[in-house]
Amino acid sequence: MQPRARKIRVSIARQTLELFHGGKVLRRFAISTSKFGEGCEPGSYKTPLGRFVVAEKIGGGAAMGEVFKARVPLGKIGCEDEPDDFVQTRILWLAGLDEENGNTRERYIYLHGTNHESEIGRKASHGCVRMRNADIVELFEEVEEGTEVVIES
Repeated sequence: MQPRARKIRVSIARQTLELFHGGKVLRRFAISTSKFGEGCEPGSYKTPLGRFVVAEKIGGGAAMGEVFKARVPLGKIGCEDEPDDFVQTRILWLAGLDEENGNTRERYIYLHGTNHESEIGRKASHGCVRMRNADIVELFEEVEEGTEVVIES
C-alpha cells in the first residue's frame, strides 16, 4: 500500500497537479484551471494562488460522473456534450491559508471531476481546478482533510 499523500501542488503554467509524499512526486495529473486567469476577487471566476488546505471531502462512494449541485448529488451522470460546467464525481473543497486567499472556501473553489474532460490540459474552468473523473477518484482516496495544497502560476 502506498503512503498517504501529504501535499498537493498545482501548476497553472503547466496545467498539472502533483501529489507529493516526503518530497517525492507520487503522481502527476493533467488539470484545467480558470479561463479567466488567476486571482482571489469574489465573483471573478479566477483560480486563486497561494497556500490552502483540503477543508472538506465530499462525494465518497458516488458514481463515476455523478453531478453535484451545491455539493449534493443529483442522481445524474454528466456528459461531455452538455454545455453546463458540472461539478462531478468527487469534491475536495479548499480553504485559503493566506490573507489574500482567505475567501477561497466562501468562493466555493474545489478540486473536482468534470463533464468537459476534453478541456483538461488547458485553461477552461470557472475558477476551480478540474480533473478527469477517474483522476479525482484516485486523488480523493490518497488525501485527507487537512492536506496542504499549493497553487502557483
